[in-house]
Amino acid sequence: MIALWSLLIGAVVEARPAAGAAPGPRITERTPVAPGVGYEEFTLPASQGVAYGHLLRVDLRHRRVAVDLLYPGAVGARAPVSRLADERGAVAAVNGDFFHLTEVQHPGVEATGAPVGPAIAGGRRLKAAVPVGQRFGPALPPGTSTEDVLGVGVDRRARQDRLRLRGAVRTAGGELPLGGLNQYALPVGGIGAFTPDWGSASRVRATCGTDTDRSAPCSTETHELTVRHGRVVRVSDTPGRGPIEPGSVVLVGREAGARALRGITLGEAVRVRHRLVPTVSAVPLVFAVGGYPIVRGGRPLDGVDDRTAALRTAAGLSEDGRRLLLLALDGSVPHRPGLTVAELAAVMVDLGAAHAVNLDGGGSSTLAVRAPGAAGVTVRNHPSGGVERPVPQAVGVFAHPEP
Repeated sequence: MIALWSLLIGAVVEARPAAGAAPGPRITERTPVAPGVGYEEFTLPASQGVAYGHLLRVDLRHRRVAVDLLYPGAVGARAPVSRLADERGAVAAVNGDFFHLTEVQHPGVEATGAPVGPAIAGGRRLKAAVPVGQRFGPALPPGTSTEDVLGVGVDRRARQDRLRLRGAVRTAGGELPLGGLNQYALPVGGIGAFTPDWGSASRVRATCGTDTDRSAPCSTETHELTVRHGRVVRVSDTPGRGPIEPGSVVLVGREAGARALRGITLGEAVRVRHRLVPTVSAVPLVFAVGGYPIVRGGRPLDGVDDRTAALRTAAGLSEDGRRLLLLALDGSVPHRPGLTVAELAAVMVDLGAAHAVNLDGGGSSTLAVRAPGAAGVTVRNHPSGGVERPVPQAVGVFAHPEP
């Protein structure tokens, strides 16, 4: 049965560049992981030398196969991909979105470890997107946004979509717009909600920088309210840190948002509502990871970087959304230069992606697979730092056994 599955994989996945095109990836190994999940290794001649890559092919048509977001129990926390996969029993995983790794622009302010874009795990809305000027990673191509995601809907089809925050703070005096949900950066003048999903990371960084300049100074006008079971139980002029109790939400405002929150008093009734709305498809997403779009409609996007080569991770999907590709480059010394974003987009098209996003790369690039019968996953690529970097999230692949 495994041999037959291997032959089926080989029949549909061989990368074949068009006549006259640059050489595409050459598959050097194929290994079945589970029915509907295959692992491959490939080489690819590139501008900075030969790149070596690792690939997962996930067939969502298989009823026992599923994909979900793995995270260490909080938005503002990090763990190695292999640990995240083993804790959830995933058969494979790759690292996820770019994230707030360092904070050198604002001395004394802690890095939160939180991702850039929206995130949904098991249908649970974890966070919304930071302003474009506050993101980490390569410059976005024209027409793209930090709200862009790769996700899977309730129809079990993968898709590129865009998740926009819709929310409000309702008080006796009226309604205030909500500008953030568990984000390391809030829009200027905005109000953000932090729920227990945020974790214990400091909320100060949410009031630093501007919508166009990540390094701009932290705001000098801030205010924070803690709402527990619908009533304000604490106020402060400085954002705090520490776990948020179940049944509570912390509201952080800056500039105009801070002034609006100051008008709410201790004991006052407050209701906070929020949702992430898909703006490309009407299908609700049960899984979503933020990503930098690089391929749409089977074509690389204009404006992606074609000069800077790096170790990279990417996720792509077929036109019908039934098949998912998860790729991570190898960081071993001979292959460490990696690919430019333009080269990455081209290889995703060669491998069969109609749409694709660039995920976090460099020291974060990790692809792990659990061999059939093994107790846990094994990291298949070589992380560029020599060891796995803790990351805030990963894309997990599940192959549930027959009942």
